[in-house]
Amino acid sequence: QVQLVESGGGLVQAGESLRLSCAASGRTFSILTMGWFRQAPGKEREYVAVHRAMSIRTYYAYYADSVKGRFTISRDSAKNTLYLEMNSLKPEDTAVYYCAARSNTGYYTTEKDYPYWGQGTQVTVSS
Repeated sequence: QVQLVESGGGLVQAGESLRLSCAASGRTFSILTMGWFRQAPGKEREYVAVHRAMSIRTYYAYYADSVKGRFTISRDSAKNTLYLEMNSLKPEDTAVYYCAARSNTGYYTTEKDYPYWGQGTQVTVSS
């Protein structure tokens, strides 16, 4: 089993930045793909970014078009932590942000692809 705990959310103004963290515990050695998703009120959960490990030193990062160029996903394997650096935040980025993980490596961008989820952290961007 894998446990995920997000942190770093908060209230910011448009144009500001936030960094989210997701601490993993349990069978972390088995995790090869991790992602960030978000869910705004009244909307479905959507993919934000995916970190796909290919080897110890090689990985691919994928981003939704809505955040490309503004958000950066990264992973510190030594700390078992996934990050999401969010810059130039917009009011439409307001949502609960969730961390997800799975053991296979791949381009996984849908909710059903991930068996492990965190509890979420709220990000609110005011205009």
